[in-house]
Amino acid sequence: MSGHKMLFSGLKLWTAGRSRWISRLHDDCSTKVCIVGSGPAGFYTAQHLIKARQDVEVDIYERLPVPFGLVRFGVAPDHPEVKNVINTFTQTARQSRCHFYGNVSVGTDVSVEELRHAYHAVVLSYGAEGNRGMGVPGEDLPGVHAAKDFVGWYNGLPSCRELRPDLSCETAVILGQGNVALDVARVLLAPLDILKKTDITQPALEALAESQVRRVLIVGRRGPMQVACTIKELREMVNLPNTRPELMAADFEGVAEALKDLPRPRKRLTELMSKTALEIPGEKEQQRRSGASHTWGFRFFRSPVEILADPERSRTAGIRLAVNRLEGSGEGARAVLTGEVEDVTCGLVISSIGYKSLPIHPSVPFDSRKAVVPNSMGRVQQAAGLYCSGWLKTGPTGVIATTMNSSFDTARSLVEDMESGTLDVSAAKPGSQSVSALLEKRGVKPVTFSDWEKIDGVETRRGEVVGKPREKLLTVEEMLQVARS
Repeated sequence: MSGHKMLFSGLKLWTAGRSRWISRLHDDCSTKVCIVGSGPAGFYTAQHLIKARQDVEVDIYERLPVPFGLVRFGVAPDHPEVKNVINTFTQTARQSRCHFYGNVSVGTDVSVEELRHAYHAVVLSYGAEGNRGMGVPGEDLPGVHAAKDFVGWYNGLPSCRELRPDLSCETAVILGQGNVALDVARVLLAPLDILKKTDITQPALEALAESQVRRVLIVGRRGPMQVACTIKELREMVNLPNTRPELMAADFEGVAEALKDLPRPRKRLTELMSKTALEIPGEKEQQRRSGASHTWGFRFFRSPVEILADPERSRTAGIRLAVNRLEGSGEGARAVLTGEVEDVTCGLVISSIGYKSLPIHPSVPFDSRKAVVPNSMGRVQQAAGLYCSGWLKTGPTGVIATTMNSSFDTARSLVEDMESGTLDVSAAKPGSQSVSALLEKRGVKPVTFSDWEKIDGVETRRGEVVGKPREKLLTVEEMLQVARS
């Protein structure tokens, strides 16, 4: 009997040793790819690589302890359906050939060069965390915010926690007419009963409950046929409870005649705008509008010239806008100054004229004018083994589906390079093994995906108590405390 036991335990030891040996053999033979950034671009790139090649192992590094980037911190709280992509990303993160390392700042905790030594390929997908400045006097006054920071504030981005926007004014002006601008307008004007059921942060909810903002103007330098938002966001504004639209009929002169030549999405968007501006609503809609206490409107053909201060120069009191006319037509129309200006009284200005990527290290090529890493189908120019995806590759354009397709293209480029031999994967690389040792030496403790799932569980349970999908942890310290509990 004891002989059987010995044989069995010996067999177990041999099997365990063999599987470890096979695992090590697999590790040595696998192609190690590292992705910097765990937003949609990072996860879609990882997803495609893992599906395309059985011999690829992907490690995703993220500066924050929590994954998903702009899906968590950028998507509007009242758009939960857009956040469903998190389910797909979670499936990718749980794959045996994918590992998440949160709380690791590439460029500070570990350099791009160190990653390039450890991996066969490095994909930069760290997004666009900078703001495009307006370049006008007064933009540093209290009461002026970048949309990225305002969105980060109500979505729980740790770096925006201290924002505390002053909502004691009656009129807010948003510069830019894309989807982010409309998200901000909607959050400023939405009834609290709607926002209470979302994952908006508690401090933002409390500030909005006290808000005196009753009117939001969404300003663009060109006309109705050049707005950057999509029809879904416009329809949400038109139907937003307790609000009525204020659009100027004169802005729509000549629009009806031009409609027939527009592509279908642009045509439908412009038709809805024209209808809202020009048509007399039905009785039911008229009743709804007349009972509304909040208003919103587009202001076309206007560019910011100066943010106006109160007499003490202690806060924003208004904005001076240049009046433009258009030269040319359609998407290529240019805004040209007329020489006229107009002043609008307001206490809050939110600049939604675009996010921009920032350079990560002098060794990585960067086009500072376009704020992108110069690339060809995701291959970084003059840097073998270095790739980019998402907004760092394309600039901040499109919706999540646009990022998905662009990221798949980058992954395809990487796979093509593996198969053609352009990317040398013949020599074994240590991957996370050497990076983990470096991080340990530097006192950096990464957050794993299972650590993130602890944070996720705590946030979800906190949300259930107050009838929300989640109540987000708002500081890195809180996140790390839960992750390590």
